[in-house]
Amino acid sequence: MKRRNGLTSAVALAAAAVLTMAGCSNSGSDDETDSGAAEKITVYNAQHESLTQEWADAFTAESGIEVELRNGSDSELGNQLVAEGDRSPADVFLTENSPAMTLVENAGLFADVNQDALDQVPSDYRPSSNKWTGIAARSTVFAYNKDMLKQDQLPKSLLDLQDPAWKDRWAASPSGADFQAIVSALLELKGEDATRQWLAGMKDNVRTYKGNSTVMKAVNAGEIPGGVIYHYYWFGDQAKTGENSKNVAMHYFKNEDPGAFVSVSGGGVLESSSKQDAAQQFLKFITGKQGQDVLQTGTSFEYTVGSEVAANPELVPLADLQAPQVDPAKLNSPQVSELMTEAGLL
Repeated sequence: MKRRNGLTSAVALAAAAVLTMAGCSNSGSDDETDSGAAEKITVYNAQHESLTQEWADAFTAESGIEVELRNGSDSELGNQLVAEGDRSPADVFLTENSPAMTLVENAGLFADVNQDALDQVPSDYRPSSNKWTGIAARSTVFAYNKDMLKQDQLPKSLLDLQDPAWKDRWAASPSGADFQAIVSALLELKGEDATRQWLAGMKDNVRTYKGNSTVMKAVNAGEIPGGVIYHYYWFGDQAKTGENSKNVAMHYFKNEDPGAFVSVSGGGVLESSSKQDAAQQFLKFITGKQGQDVLQTGTSFEYTVGSEVAANPELVPLADLQAPQVDPAKLNSPQVSELMTEAGLL
């Protein structure tokens, strides 16, 4: 019995050795074919979930690198990254607006963006620091009820909305990152005193709602004559049933007015990432032609900013918006929060 058990053990060990050797002999080719598929990057995503998921799927199909999305809001994820510091599991950060990007940049958490990605985006749509880059854009508009306001009754400037004549006649979502980005632009363009004065007038006049889509619904229902939102809410609803926008038209302030502000959505690579190459590849992909084509033909109705890909033809061309020049790197979300809190809007 002992001899038989010993023989059995020897056979088992020999078989195991053969399997191990076979595995070793094939490991080089397996690693070459599977290493890309096994690699994964983590993206803290404050952009539209459906848009970023399309980007992620297309990037994985192209590169073999998997993308894990952790979704949240601009301010939520920006503050989380600052709190996590160099311990963050994030490799890439994407936002809807610029202020959260500057928050993370000012904390010294971004790596330099590779030049090949920067070269795909015009300087108007990325920060002067080049610590991150634009990936999309959205325009500020005054959405109004066509039965309650006529063209000659519309505000000529965003600044007009502080006047007592607009009391209880316009709406906004001051708690949202979208609106706070608009105030950030106002602060950069007009300074602290003018911004403080405008916010005081806003506090007296505005009717507040939670979310831009809720503002548009209120305007559509005739609860309020108009509201400050981003353009894509109207286009997105029109592309569906139009039930929340059928009575709404959009007024573009133009003339380099603060109300013509175009907010740049940002993308950056975290310096603490151990997957720098894959993270930079992802940023290059979404600002490249294939990534911007996804934006052009998708349902987010945001503006393309990269690789000379034209925007969705339904949109007013970016060049026609006559937007003011604002360096995204100078948008200051902490100061805006302080000013809006001081005004009683937050």
